[in-house]
Formats: sequence, C-alpha cells, structure tokens
Amino acid sequence: MSKSSHLEDLERDGFVLVPSLLTPEQITTLRAAASQTITLARAGNWPYVRTLPKQFPPWPIAPGTNPAASGIWGVQFLMHPSLPTSATFTKAYFSSAVIDIVKELLQCQDEDLVLELFNLLVRPDRDFELVWHRDDIPASATAEEEMARLGKEAWHAQWNLALWDDESLVVVPGSHARARTQVERDAGPWEKGLPGEIRVKMKAGDVVFYNNNILHRGVYESGTERMTLHGSMGHVGGSTLRARNVLQHGIGEWVQEVDLSGLEGEERVRAEGMRERLMKMGTHTGGYSLEG
Repeated sequence: MSKSSHLEDLERDGFVLVPSLLTPEQITTLRAAASQTITLARAGNWPYVRTLPKQFPPWPIAPGTNPAASGIWGVQFLMHPSLPTSATFTKAYFSSAVIDIVKELLQCQDEDLVLELFNLLVRPDRDFELVWHRDDIPASATAEEEMARLGKEAWHAQWNLALWDDESLVVVPGSHARARTQVERDAGPWEKGLPGEIRVKMKAGDVVFYNNNILHRGVYESGTERMTLHGSMGHVGGSTLRARNVLQHGIGEWVQEVDLSGLEGEERVRAEGMRERLMKMGTHTGGYSLEG
C-alpha cells in the first residue's frame, strides 16, 4: 500500500489496517515481555491495571489490596520506569516502523509529535465487552454536539498492534465523520449487529490505526489469548484538546522518568522531544472524556 492510501483509508473509513508491521523475531520478543507483564499484573504486583467490569479510566487503586483480584482486561503504563519490561515496550513505541505511519497519518514531522499512551489489552479473566462509544464524546451528546466535536482536527493517531491474532475490535466504518443515526442512538450499549458494523481481523504483527471517535466497542473472550499493544501519539497542535483525553490516565505523574537510554540516534532525539512536549501539557484538572 502506498502512503497516500493509508491516509485515504483512515479518512474514508475511520480506520486503516496495516499488515505485518512486526517481524517474527519482534513478535517473539514482545510476546515474552507481555507474558511477563501480565503474570506480574494478575499476581497483584503491578497496580496499574484495567479492572473488570469497569469500562473507562480511572481504575482506582485501593492501598493494601490486590488491584487484579476482580479480574483484569488490560495493563497500563508499559513505559513506566518501574515496570521490569518497560525497555522492550519503550523501544516498540518509539520505533520508526510505528512513527513513520503516524507521521503519514498526521501529515507532520518529528518536531510535531507528542508522546501519549501505551498500554496492553489482554485476555480477560471472564468474558467482557465494552459498550458502544466514542473515546472523546459522551453517549449523552446531541447530534449537534457530536458534529461540533467531529468537525475538529483529531490531533492524534491511535492504534492496536496485535501480538496474537485478534478480532476484538468492532467498528462502524465512516461513523467518525457523522453523528449517530437514530438506530445507533436507540441501540443498547452492547447491541450486536448494528448496521454496517464489522470486526477488524488482525493477524499477529498487524496493526490497525483508527480515529478514536469512530463508533466502536470491544469483545474480549476469556478463552482466547490476547496480547494487543494499544497506543496513541499526538500532534503538538492539539495540546489542549488532547490533554483531556490523555492526562486522565495519570501518565503526567511519571512520564519525565521514562528511560530512553535504550534508544539510539534519531529515535532517541525524537523520543526526548516527544516527552518534552507532553510535559508541557501540564496537570489537567478538567474532568474525564468518558466515565464509567
């Protein structure tokens, strides 16, 4: 696929699937790091997890308890300096393979990029489904409110990178560019079979980039292995807008400590600049994009 076709697909459909971004060797390395991380999290030795059945951040941490006791469906903060496997994930996040596509989709250069989020979506301890949602627009929004937000620049690239085959993401193509239909508004939060919905089918090593305001949900099966890297990068032009969506996760508390020593040359310089631009966002106190 040519570079222009990636952007055309994203603008038309709200998502673009890029096959075989990772080599077999990279998949093996990342699977090992993910497995170690998940084991740590399930044992209660990593507090930053997405707990069942809570849908959206924040996921509170009660002192003295095992945050994974009720089950998890994700692990947060893969680049946190206290995570033993962070070096492997940091290298993956800042890799040229990922960033070259991000720059193409955002139509920008290295100096425009902002470090955002990098998390891991995992096999849940019991079957779990996310509700239909847009990441930065509440379900209570009117059609006019939806269009006011959808008409603005996205200022981000968001992706799912599969380490095992993954069909968890369900999207309604084209819904990133319009208000919900009446059928979509009347649908239940876990409604199956919305008109036009599709499952995005990824093989291990594939990545899907998607507009985070496409109408989407997730279907996670406890009997199917899942290790999917879930990341986002921003454009400096969306600093204030993106702050609401990014800093609700708590990354601002430790991002200055991310260890970039494993990167070299151009990747190191680029990563340092991305981190600096995120830190300039400051502390956000204006509430969350989604709650529940």
